[in-house]
This record gives sequence, structure tokens and C-alpha cells, in this order.
Amino acid sequence: MTIPYRPAAVAGLLALVLMIGAAAAGVSPARAQEGALHPIKGEDGKPVLNYKVPVELESRIEELAGVVVVGNPKGDVTIAEFYDLNCPFCRRASADIAAMIEADRELRVVLVPFPVLGVASIQAARVELAVIKLATPAQVMAFHRKVYAGRGTIDGKRALAAAKDVGLPIAKVTAAADEDSITDTMLSHVRLGDALGLQATPSYIVKGVAVLGHPGRKALEGIVAAIRRCDAPSCDGK
Repeated sequence: MTIPYRPAAVAGLLALVLMIGAAAAGVSPARAQEGALHPIKGEDGKPVLNYKVPVELESRIEELAGVVVVGNPKGDVTIAEFYDLNCPFCRRASADIAAMIEADRELRVVLVPFPVLGVASIQAARVELAVIKLATPAQVMAFHRKVYAGRGTIDGKRALAAAKDVGLPIAKVTAAADEDSITDTMLSHVRLGDALGLQATPSYIVKGVAVLGHPGRKALEGIVAAIRRCDAPSCDGK
């Protein structure tokens, strides 16, 4: 079994990964002030960094190749999640998002692969983007949950095994994962995430606001409920 791996693609993406990593090393004072936009708190009670994002950038998310809508495609609230398959917080987020979709039939989630944590993540993302190209949203969600089911580093081989486990044809997945267009797709995801200032994985874009880091299921459900009540991630002051 061939594991998709293009050295040129890896080199190009790693340049962006390093750029984002340098930016993420410290949050600017201006961005720190923006973090108080909404009083969102994580499970530990600490404030979660969040800030307004430009409408034109938010609108580009669903124009990207290689994203998939899960949950209710006509739902009344949309959450876009940028995640890396090797992010431990994204593993937790995956379980919480799946539970939220199961409990809330009006929730719409856009999954955006965001491979910024190294070569293994890039290799795994090539497979995941091939799955997104070939499979139904339900199959993509099954793959998404399956690939997070194990422990340790998720690379191309682990991702291919997850694709096989959910019944996808490995030869087709491998061929699609090795296409040059996959490289362009990954680059577009990383560039948009960088333009949005996403300095953590997972990060969420919801109703014109970026939420950096996974605040936990309760906080996300609170954001969804607030949007339904007052059309904003928090109703404080409204």
C-alpha cells in the first residue's frame, strides 16, 4: 500500500506551518484586547480568546475545496471548525461536536482540515481530503470519528486504515490523495486560517466571530443557544 507523500507539497506546507507557529508564539496586545469581544469561558472557567473576523474572510470558508458540511445542511446555526488530526484538543472536540450534532437536529457544522502540526498531519490531511472528495458527508463523519478513535500520531498510514475501516476503496483514496490538487487545497486552508488569525487548534468561526481553542461542549452549546436568542455568540449587553 502506497502512502501519499509529495516532498514538494510537504516543504511548501511546512513553510506555512512555521510561519503560523511563529505567529502563535505570542498573542499581540491588540488581539488580546479583541479577545474580550464576548464573555466566553472554557470548562476551567478561564476566558476563551475570541474576536470579530471580517465578513469577506468568513464567507470564503465554504468556498474552499475540501470542506464538508455535517449535521443538518439546512440548519439554523453554522459552526466552522478548523482542526488538525494530531491535535489532542481536536480529538476531544470531535467527540463533543458529534454529540452536539446528535442532540441538536438544527445544527450545521463545516469541517475544515487545517494541517499545521507537522509532516504527519500533512500526510494524514492528504488522505482526509481525498475522503472528502470521494465520500458522502456521513462517510466523512464516520472517517473523522474513526481516525480519532486510536491513540498516538495520525499519519497517512493511520488515515488510510481509517478510510478502509469505514468501507472506502483504498486504491481510489490513495490515488486521489496523491493528486496535485490536494496540495493546492491544503495550502488554501492554511492560508485562510492564517488570514483569520487562527493561532490554536481547534478554532471555530461562528456568526462572524473566531473562537480559539476548544471551550468544551457546554460552552459551544451556549454559543449556539445565544445565536438563536439574540443573533450573537453571547447575549450579554443585548
